[in-house]
Amino acid sequence: MPQYQSDRAFLGHPRGLGYLSFAEAWERFSYYGMATLLALYGKYQLFQPGHIERIWGFAGFRHILEGRYGALTPLTMGGAIAGLYGGFVYLTPIAGGIIADRWIGRTRAVVSGAVLMAFGHFCMAFDQSFLVALACLLVGVGLFKGNIAAQVGDLYAPGDLRRADAFQIYMIGIQIAVVVAPLVCGGLGQKVAWHFGFGAAGVGMLIGLVVYLSGRRWLPAEPAREPGSIVEPRPRLVAGEGKRIVVLVLLVPVLALTAVGNQQLFAAYELWGDAHYQLRFFGWQMPSTFLISFDAAVSFVTMVGAVAFWRWWSKRRIEPNELTKLTIGTAIAALAPVTLALASLHEGATGEKVSFAWAVAFHVFNDLGFANIFPVGLALYSRASPKALGSTMMAVYYLNLFIAGLIVAKLATLLDTLSGFQFWGLHALLIAAALLVLLVVGRVAGRLLAPDVDPEAVAA
Repeated sequence: MPQYQSDRAFLGHPRGLGYLSFAEAWERFSYYGMATLLALYGKYQLFQPGHIERIWGFAGFRHILEGRYGALTPLTMGGAIAGLYGGFVYLTPIAGGIIADRWIGRTRAVVSGAVLMAFGHFCMAFDQSFLVALACLLVGVGLFKGNIAAQVGDLYAPGDLRRADAFQIYMIGIQIAVVVAPLVCGGLGQKVAWHFGFGAAGVGMLIGLVVYLSGRRWLPAEPAREPGSIVEPRPRLVAGEGKRIVVLVLLVPVLALTAVGNQQLFAAYELWGDAHYQLRFFGWQMPSTFLISFDAAVSFVTMVGAVAFWRWWSKRRIEPNELTKLTIGTAIAALAPVTLALASLHEGATGEKVSFAWAVAFHVFNDLGFANIFPVGLALYSRASPKALGSTMMAVYYLNLFIAGLIVAKLATLLDTLSGFQFWGLHALLIAAALLVLLVVGRVAGRLLAPDVDPEAVAA
């Protein structure tokens, strides 16, 4: 067993997990800082007359967008673009995974992606370079995201059950960043100037790059390679791996439906909350971007709680596999939009803005479900994917969030045409449909995706 796999210096895990978690946390700080501002920035400034005309190439881009969704107001355009951006950042990692697997390696891919993203965030400081900024961010995250997640998986032997725990720890670092990003970037953007918020996101990305490079010696070494050659010898598929690939690919659209509630946070939810929540507390008006920080704080607690719960459970009973955890998480996540649908009915009946207590209920259900969906899905795809296609299959997993982004963008265009009850009820129905499919998959293909447990790998 390689030294980095037997290392337990970081919370019982390889110390490379610590560096990867902190680097990804700073990348997520930059991403969520920018994403928190995007829809509101578009609604209140960028897509208003006097600004929208300045954007290089936006007339053609708008023509394509409205050809797909119909005429858009600054409100719905902000929501749709935020939703599309939140989806496309999970499409480009497929190309990034292929590039890393076949040509430049994961380390160079991660570094190149970080540089591009930092440049893109700084380009957001100018109206004219808005589309340039989005392009740099999309390409950069494509090179960065799937490859750094694949490096997390590489720290563990195939049968090491610490892998799922590792991805939940990895997500905890991200949640800390998501708490801070809207406070810093959102606070600067809404209270000082939009461009200050975007600039802070760029600085965060540069810090993430420094953290990653400083921990490179604790990560799996990449073999020397000749220009144009494949990074490492890739084994052929063995019996059963082809079927597993088929099942994992078919699961992608199902997982997309489980994510629509969570992915809506940066699109319609933030805009809806800005208009419908009671956000004044003791005379202070809370910026709506702080809703994202609140969600991240709740998500941090639920993520830690999920890690602690499954550790406790595993000492007393057989720990369920990833597919079972995904099903449990989806059932919980479906309750989140139900709370907003009920809150909308209450608002319509009373004429009063929605109490923040409804927001608490929404975020608890959403984040408890998320804690048992997203990191568990990462662990499933990291373990069950053939080694020959490691980075590529991790990128395929992220494709579920791309599809969810497309769904969210379409739903966001309905924000000013559907009632709140109809809007959020539609989200609940989509997640419930995914739950039914996961139950069927568990019965039909559960054994195919079940892990081969290595007792020595999990021994204390």
